Amino acid sequence: MALNNTYDARLVQQETAVGAGVQILLLALLGTAIGMGPAGWLTGLAFAVASWAVLSRALHRSRLRSFGPANRVTLGRATLVGGVTALVADSFESSPPVTLFVGLTAIALILDGVDGKVARATGTSTPLGARFDMEVDAFLILVLSVYVSMEFGPWVLMIGGMRYAFVAAARAYPWLNAELPPSMARKTVAAMQGICLLLAASGYLPRLVSLGVVLLALGSLIWSFGRDVLWLRRTSHIQDAEVEEMLGLAPEPEPVAS
Repeated sequence: MALNNTYDARLVQQETAVGAGVQILLLALLGTAIGMGPAGWLTGLAFAVASWAVLSRALHRSRLRSFGPANRVTLGRATLVGGVTALVADSFESSPPVTLFVGLTAIALILDGVDGKVARATGTSTPLGARFDMEVDAFLILVLSVYVSMEFGPWVLMIGGMRYAFVAAARAYPWLNAELPPSMARKTVAAMQGICLLLAASGYLPRLVSLGVVLLALGSLIWSFGRDVLWLRRTSHIQDAEVEEMLGLAPEPEPVAS
């Protein structure tokens, strides 16, 4: 039995190695097509190595016996995000071809709605898969916000950095780690970010319209995060009050004067 478990683990780890290899192949194709500079190459390779290392460790800790079809879709999306990241890094030296940049980003965004459906259809939904999907989404938004910030200013980085700021804040305030109820509004706002940033990054829209689209994305994101933080804070207060009441720590009501 131990031998079979070891063999299964190796098979799962092979998936991440294949993903890293495909990532490097994509970088080679991009480098050949556009003459990508050192910044793009180094950033793309760093993304490939970091993704392989983090995902391999997560798989080892989760002890998944199969990588699963949904995770393969997400891994393919991560490969595209690595390509977009390389193009954005290269854009500090030269402008990337708009069609190529938009095409890779659009496919990555479209596939965001595929991996979840595949997981539900095949019954292979896992906490690791959901986290993998979320991290790929968050990093793509961060990369796009970096690219758009070169046109509209550093304030655009708030869009890509807000989720990471929330995670950092949760280390200091554990009540932020509580599970949120499902929300279609939250999902809609999250989906909007990539679309709005891609529209602004494409250059297809007038500058003023692109600015409005980015402001819409940022405003909706602030509203969504703000609403969730308020809900989590209110819920934590209620739970604290219930615990105090159970322990008999709640103050006794004052007598009413007759």
